[in-house]
Order: sequence, then C-alpha cells, then structure tokens
Amino acid sequence: MLPIKSKYKIAKRLGAAIFEQTQTQKFSLSEARTKATKKPGRRGGSDYGRQLLEKQRVRYMYGLAERQLSNYAEKAFGAPDPSLALHRSLELRADSAVYKAGLASTRRAARQAVSHGHITVNGRRITTPSHALRKGDVIAVREGSRKSPLFAGLAEQENRRSIPQWITADFNQLKAEVVGEPTVAESGLDYPTVFEFYSR
Repeated sequence: MLPIKSKYKIAKRLGAAIFEQTQTQKFSLSEARTKATKKPGRRGGSDYGRQLLEKQRVRYMYGLAERQLSNYAEKAFGAPDPSLALHRSLELRADSAVYKAGLASTRRAARQAVSHGHITVNGRRITTPSHALRKGDVIAVREGSRKSPLFAGLAEQENRRSIPQWITADFNQLKAEVVGEPTVAESGLDYPTVFEFYSR
C-alpha cells in the first residue's frame, strides 16, 4: 500500500473524501476553521496546480503509486471514453471492489486482505490487489480466513455504508458479485483534468 505520512494533512489539501478516516464531522469542523482563518493564496490556482491536485486526489483515493496511475491513464487514453475506462479500471481492481462491497472497512484493509490471500475470485485464491475483475465475477472471503479479525462482525454490522449498484453483497456468506459496471457519475472525480496533467 502506498505509504502516507499524514492523512489529515493530505486531506486538508485534496479533500476529505479521499480517506475513510477523514470523513467525519470532527474533521469537517476542523477544515472549516482552517479555511476561515487561512489567507487566500495562489496554490492550485494555475492550470498545472489544478491538474496536479486532481491527479493526486485520484492517486491517494485508490492508494496507487505514481507509476501505477500513469499506466492506468495511458491505457485508458486510447478508449472511446477515457474517463469511463480509467474509472472502471480503478474501481474493478480487486482491492477496490472488496472495499466497495463492504467486505473490508477501509481500502487499506481491503488491500491487505487481498495481498495476504484472504480473498478468492470465482473460487480461486488471489494475492494481487490490482487483479482486474469483470461483470459476473464473484469475490469472497476464503473459507479458512473467515474467522480472521479482518472480517469479524461483518455479518452483524449495522449502519454499513451504501454499496454501489454494480455490486451485490451477501454478508452471511461473506461474498459479493460484480453484476454491472461502475459509472463515472458516482466517482466525484474530474478525470479529464487528470488526463490534462498526463498530456503535458
């Protein structure tokens, strides 16, 4: 997983939505106080600054190294709809899908679950977080890993976060199925600006 020195510091610059830990009322109030006392500056005002910030938002949200995101963007650029192609590539990574399905509390936990071999795809154990999923694939917690603390209480958990329409989850069986494809509208990210950055 991409090492992060200070999630709160990064989130104040890129937005609270990129980390689960910063999506709290306490952080929102702290951010509001900071903005109220901060003097206006030029940071992020240029085209390059705007492009860099959006690229960093995507990179930190998905926990990618610079080279990884660059490779995804390069592959997506030749598609009829580059933004949609990039978004789907990122969302359909195994670690991202495990997180979105609610089988892990954070993206970091999802990546750990995959890399440690706790997750199967269509019954086969995987250890690569970037494993690309497709419609019809079934992701599940491996039988021998169901008693791991990583998955404790998932079946009984209340007030769990909403699951996107392209995934269905069965928490009693600790599995989920990709039943559709992600859409850009749900992302809240400005992918065209990311492509502008890489086109410089």
